[in-house]
Amino acid sequence: MPDTQAARPNPDCRAATMALLARATREELDQPLRAHWPKLAHATIRAPEIGLVMLRGRMGGDGAPFNLGEATVTRAVVELATGERGYGQFLGRDPARAEQAAILEALAQRATDRATVEQEVLAPIRQRLAEEAQKKRAETAATRVDFFTLVRAEG
Repeated sequence: MPDTQAARPNPDCRAATMALLARATREELDQPLRAHWPKLAHATIRAPEIGLVMLRGRMGGDGAPFNLGEATVTRAVVELATGERGYGQFLGRDPARAEQAAILEALAQRATDRATVEQEVLAPIRQRLAEEAQKKRAETAATRVDFFTLVRAEG
């Protein structure tokens, strides 16, 4: 009996991949696809769809949940000719971007393409996000105020 577990991708790795692809710009998805997989054969399982999701919140992080509002979401599902199925979804309205993310997520499952996707797609996204976070931390630190109390000597 073949070991089917070994052939399956790690779900934690897929979740991390999908999270990075959801935060990618269209250029970060489009350029590597055109450069490395210009004529990739794939079937559209679920054409890009735009819909709404309800955002829920909690006061203080542990209070009673409440409906915060709605957000626009785009999603797509594709299947490569080799059988890998990719899912793409993100906040916003951009059908092409959802399909590109789904294709790259499927490519990340293929052993032959995993390293290329990591190096050419995911690493630059990860680096951009780290730089943005560092810039935001620096801007926040510049406005930090240290409060201290002076004790008066009386008498």
